[in-house]
Amino acid sequence: MNRIFTSVLILLGFLSISNVKAQQDVQVSHNMFNHMAINPGYAGANDAICATMIGRNQWMGFTGAPKTYLFSIDAPLRILGNSGIGLNVMSDELGFEKNTGVRLSFAKKLVVGSGTLGIGLQGALLSKSYDFGKFKPIEQGDVLLSSTAVEQDMMFDMGFGLYYRIPSKLYVGLSSSQLLETTGSYGNSALKSNPQLARHYYFTAGYYYPLNADIELQPSILIKTELASTQFDFNALALYKQRFWGGLTYRTQDALAVMLGLQPFASGAMKNLKIGFAYDLTTSAIGRNGSSGSLELMLNYCFKIERIIVPSSYRTVRFG
Repeated sequence: MNRIFTSVLILLGFLSISNVKAQQDVQVSHNMFNHMAINPGYAGANDAICATMIGRNQWMGFTGAPKTYLFSIDAPLRILGNSGIGLNVMSDELGFEKNTGVRLSFAKKLVVGSGTLGIGLQGALLSKSYDFGKFKPIEQGDVLLSSTAVEQDMMFDMGFGLYYRIPSKLYVGLSSSQLLETTGSYGNSALKSNPQLARHYYFTAGYYYPLNADIELQPSILIKTELASTQFDFNALALYKQRFWGGLTYRTQDALAVMLGLQPFASGAMKNLKIGFAYDLTTSAIGRNGSSGSLELMLNYCFKIERIIVPSSYRTVRFG
């Protein structure tokens, strides 16, 4: 299995020489904590109820720069056998454009070798809106850009994903969102727009390598593409005593991110709470023209609902 994983990383390394310029869908640096948002096959993978929140302020220093908020939660669904369910809520604002989405996922789990394969299907409601009042025409009185209305449309789409995981060893995921490539409709006859959702593909893989009793290395990779452009995230985390971590992410032709995180509580009900911070140093032309980087906060919490069995006692006439 180690040889297979190494071969995949080498192959992806050769592919990374392709020219990468376009940003893909919603972008975060904590992608290794964000599987539920991009792969419906992940639902229920931890056999626990897990929630993740991510807030990102991208390209700080620019007016109208992207601001992204993500929330995801997933849980096992034993009533339907070995399966899981997940929910994602997203808000992403860039200048005059705002995207919000709600995605509901279901995954069926199959035991394959030493791990579990999740096969997931997702239904999504996506809202895209444009605030035409934020346009600044060069010529005053421009008929096309004189509207102050907010145009909005709701679209339905679907996603699919496969997620294979060997606990404490490795994971591999392949997924696609916006499969139907739904087309929206905005504006009036003077300013008509019909944007089409682009189908996106994701590949992710990670490996857990213990150096000693205290330190574990967690290299991983995320590939995002809509076939017109491709972006690679190469990640490396070092986990100390299963409570503290630090690492780097290199996003091709975009940024170098520094990550720090911890589990602040060693015991108790909140012992599984994880808090992560990431700062992106922009390496593209945007960074050389006024951006002071991107800042990101991540919260993750998992818990299990254990069934408590209370011993029953009976009294009889004979024994009292």
